[in-house]
Amino acid sequence: MIGREMDWLRDQAGELPVASFRGRHIEALMMRKEGPAAQDRVRKVLSMLFNHAIRMELVAHNPVRAVERISQKTDGFHTWGDAEIARFRDRHAPGTKARLALELALNTGAARQDLAKLGWQNVQGGRISYRRGKTGVEADLPILPELADELARLPRSQLLFLPTQTGAAHTAAGLGNWFRDRANEAGVPGTIHGLRKAGATRLAEHGATEWEISSFLAHEGTKEAATYVRKASRSKLGTAALARLGGTKSEQNLSNLSERLDQRSPKDER
Repeated sequence: MIGREMDWLRDQAGELPVASFRGRHIEALMMRKEGPAAQDRVRKVLSMLFNHAIRMELVAHNPVRAVERISQKTDGFHTWGDAEIARFRDRHAPGTKARLALELALNTGAARQDLAKLGWQNVQGGRISYRRGKTGVEADLPILPELADELARLPRSQLLFLPTQTGAAHTAAGLGNWFRDRANEAGVPGTIHGLRKAGATRLAEHGATEWEISSFLAHEGTKEAATYVRKASRSKLGTAALARLGGTKSEQNLSNLSERLDQRSPKDER
């Protein structure tokens, strides 16, 4: 990657002497790339080159330091949508390892390394509990019906819920790669981490608090949970908030409102 960027820079910079570079030249080169990630990569390579030139006593300063990085706003891993979850379920039938993996990730919020180790030893009294490897925080969650249906298909003699073909535990990377292949089979761009995010988003959209979401994800604090709360569907939250004004009757009226608005009056037919 760095080598290709350097070749590209040589073509773009032309005959401009290295000592003549200023911040405006750096910015001009950055803008010849599309997207903030590519632009920042140009800045990074140029900074490396000028630092080397300083050591070689070819220049006295690094002009890249006067140029700020491009802000890269990203939500990270893709969050599964309801339609993608439904498509995965349609492709991978109940009783399959792929279907169980989806229900476990979606309904427990467990990360890859923790999913790989889950088994019947984690289930007791209709609940599933584990200690997250990354944070050491314990999660203790009720088993929802969609997960209970899949667990009921497993024999009690099976120690791990998601074993490899030899019965051993997956590595975190191995489980992630295996699951990504199953997602590709279903035609969805999903990962296990994206399912964790979907589970947290679902909780936020149903009014869960930051600490409730943090408990679901086995996080030590609420910083990340606050993000889910802020990004929760404003349409769903707005409907739920207005429904509280009049209880279930108000909610029923709200749900029927669009139908009434769509009806055309006799005057409109003229």
